[in-house]
Amino acid sequence: MNVLVTGGAKGIGAGVVRALVEAGHDVVFTFRSSGDQAAALSAELGALRAGARVEAMPLDLSDKAAVANFCAQSDQLGQIDGLVHNAGQSFDTLSMMLAQDKAEAAMQVNFWSFTQIVNAFVRPMMARRSGRVIAIGSVTASRANQGNAAYAASKAALEAYMRTLSLETAKRGITANTIAPGFVDTDMMGPYAAYREKMEKQIPAGRFATPADIGALAAFLMSPGAAYITGATIPVDGGMMASMGLQR
Repeated sequence: MNVLVTGGAKGIGAGVVRALVEAGHDVVFTFRSSGDQAAALSAELGALRAGARVEAMPLDLSDKAAVANFCAQSDQLGQIDGLVHNAGQSFDTLSMMLAQDKAEAAMQVNFWSFTQIVNAFVRPMMARRSGRVIAIGSVTASRANQGNAAYAASKAALEAYMRTLSLETAKRGITANTIAPGFVDTDMMGPYAAYREKMEKQIPAGRFATPADIGALAAFLMSPGAAYITGATIPVDGGMMASMGLQR
């Protein structure tokens, strides 16, 4: 299977790319500013499996024209059988202090860019009556977290969109699912480093997730065994969404 992953150079994206390559898929992944990390990951995983296609492509999803151009040239990537939208942009501030331009920038990367990519790559999947689509969402789409209003809204939009997409594509042999991570040990969690110990104590599993935890689920959802799973939002959060959040 040939899979396109957005934002695959580091963090969760790199975990997804690694898991997919290890599962036997060929992967094209995009990156914005992490060129050195993208090159290193491509070289490492290309050597891991002889003959594997692991290709990194620069793409700034905040640039509407760049996204449109990428989609217009989608046929140059060859047949794409699976799509994982991982690229994300955070914007943390209190709800009553939202700056519209910054909130819209997060929505462009997290949501609108993905709808354009779906238009370009899922239509051919429908013609072939086969395909897999995965969006990396967030538990914040359904569980409030102070300062995350804009980010949470973009992920909630993504989740709702995926449910509709699943209904519209199921009869064409395509699955569309959302993975909703909780706290994951990536650079995005850097601003919360001082609170990490306290945060981990409130997670039933007692730790942050790793990118590999997310990648493992993405690889499964791309597999034949997941052919009857669609329209689902699957949390990977160490039990956070199952908990009332009350500590004894």
